[in-house]
Amino acid sequence: MKALKLTVATAVLFGTFAIPAFADATIAVSLWNNAETVDLSKNLGMVPGSKMDMSKAPMGIKAEPAEVPAGKVTFNVTNVSKDMIHEMILSPTPNKDAALPYVDNENRANEEKAGHLGEVSELDPGKTGALTVDLKPGIYVLYCNIPGHLGAGMWTTVTVK
Repeated sequence: MKALKLTVATAVLFGTFAIPAFADATIAVSLWNNAETVDLSKNLGMVPGSKMDMSKAPMGIKAEPAEVPAGKVTFNVTNVSKDMIHEMILSPTPNKDAALPYVDNENRANEEKAGHLGEVSELDPGKTGALTVDLKPGIYVLYCNIPGHLGAGMWTTVTVK
């Protein structure tokens, strides 16, 4: 028993306990829209890579924090819309301004070509879901791929360091 106390006391004194370098990260994601009458039949030009004023987007995704350490990352997703179904898809991107591969006649991104890493499927208004993935350093795009939603501004990026 004395040997155990000495070992624990020595570990505390000299800081030899193993402590993980990074804890798992959590990102709170909100899916929102503020215009029920948006014409989603056409691309509104609010896609990644566009030079549009995103402050005028009728839909969007907010991720907090927008930067996390590499490793296991959990996205806790809430559809804060009162009237629309939304989803969140995760894909890698080379930079914050890179365009996603787009299918014009379907008014959505090509998930397979974008490198789809996981998703929280269609969430009814007020509902929640989660996605946990192991991410390497890089930039990732979160987007809603329900037809018309991406073009209406439903995307954002997160950086993994």
